[in-house]
Amino acid sequence: MRKLPPLNAVRAFEAAARHESFTAAANELCVTVTAISHQVRQLEAILGRKLFERSGRAVVLTAEGHAVFPLLRDGFDRMASAFAAIRPPVDGDAITVSTTRAFAERWLMPRLTRFNAAFPHLVVHIDATEEIRAPGADGVDLAVRYGRADRAGENSVLFSDRYVAVAASAICPPDGRLAIDDLRSRSLLAFRWKNAALDSPAWSAWLAGSDHDPGRDFRISWYSEEPLALHAAERGLGPLLCSDALVDEQLREGTLRRLDGPALPGFAYRLVDAPAAARRKSVTAFVDWLRGEAAAFRTAPQQVMSRAA
Repeated sequence: MRKLPPLNAVRAFEAAARHESFTAAANELCVTVTAISHQVRQLEAILGRKLFERSGRAVVLTAEGHAVFPLLRDGFDRMASAFAAIRPPVDGDAITVSTTRAFAERWLMPRLTRFNAAFPHLVVHIDATEEIRAPGADGVDLAVRYGRADRAGENSVLFSDRYVAVAASAICPPDGRLAIDDLRSRSLLAFRWKNAALDSPAWSAWLAGSDHDPGRDFRISWYSEEPLALHAAERGLGPLLCSDALVDEQLREGTLRRLDGPALPGFAYRLVDAPAAARRKSVTAFVDWLRGEAAAFRTAPQQVMSRAA
């Protein structure tokens, strides 16, 4: 007979360690933050070891917490996979995909009509969030995540993006190449990155590689969210430095134009799936389709200048 601590306490610890937050763990498990804290303290009392260091609202795993967390995380993933393998499908044959709001809205959704046409019997649920959803443990079959390519296995990478400057066609000169000085009356648009681990491409780097009046200062208008900055650019509030993957449709339609200047290296969109989900034919079909769309995006002629150039 296995000698285990109370499973509610173990589950509370695993969720808090995965999110590095008692609040996020409480939201996931639909309990209060106080309940999570109580469960973790109960587990610490049973083990006779501290699992977290607490400093105000921040929680950091101790050495003992770091030692036990990966084993518990993998154990919960295996349990989730075991039940997913025998659980009947919901909504016919459904797939839940987690990704950022910007990628879902600007790259994935414009292409989903082609998937629906090819696989009309499959239902795709989109979980658009900046939080990291764990495939298998959070009801997610597949995640598209954004980060450094060197931190992902080669087979998991869909494509890498580049950062280009774009502006609404309505505020651009009608003909010829489009230079940043053509929009000197507009503020540059920028958004605040949520992922502190990534160094966002900056206007200063783009301007250093572009042909512009060096004696002119540029104002920057900041937005708290990436989708807000994209919408602001489309509405003509100014030029925006952004991922080419997120403005591909607008460049091809002509509602946005690319400014003459460099394309800065970006990051990689990569796939993460749950082991049990990866064996389902519906998920395999979606992954194959997604890889095909990614290959088509990267091999299609790119908008390297304004449409009229």
